[in-house]
Amino acid sequence: MSDNDGEIYCLRIQLVEEQLIIPRSCVAEVVIWQTPVEFEQAPDWCLGSVTWEGRQVPVVSFEGLSGQPVPAISSRTRLVVLRTLSPQLQAGAIALVAQGFPQLVRASADLLRTDPTRSFADDSLVICQVRLLDDSSLVPDLARLEEQVAAGLSDQISAG
Repeated sequence: MSDNDGEIYCLRIQLVEEQLIIPRSCVAEVVIWQTPVEFEQAPDWCLGSVTWEGRQVPVVSFEGLSGQPVPAISSRTRLVVLRTLSPQLQAGAIALVAQGFPQLVRASADLLRTDPTRSFADDSLVICQVRLLDDSSLVPDLARLEEQVAAGLSDQISAG
């Protein structure tokens, strides 16, 4: 066995006030901000779509989808392209708005702990909060994220 058994590479994705932690294997690419092509009718949390690997990928604000204000775009804004499994999302990806370049971290059972200081509703986009060393991060429910994006953009997906 190697010294790295039980470790998983993750990306900490900075939001405005919090950060997400996502397994690296779920992330296809991190790209600089591209101004999305707006959909004619879309929820506020969807900023439009960008072309990624020849496909039109929806650009989504996690904060907006969680009922918070959609953050302003800055020179540090990045797009984190997440692979999706839902057959409803034909592009096979979602571009999540990040406030800066994500940080690559190695998580292991020795370093990663559930942080019980907050709880989340069963229908939340967040499964739980964890602590990795001294930082708190939110673990998103990626399946629920895909479902909500597909449902919110069903008219756009079927039209385009």
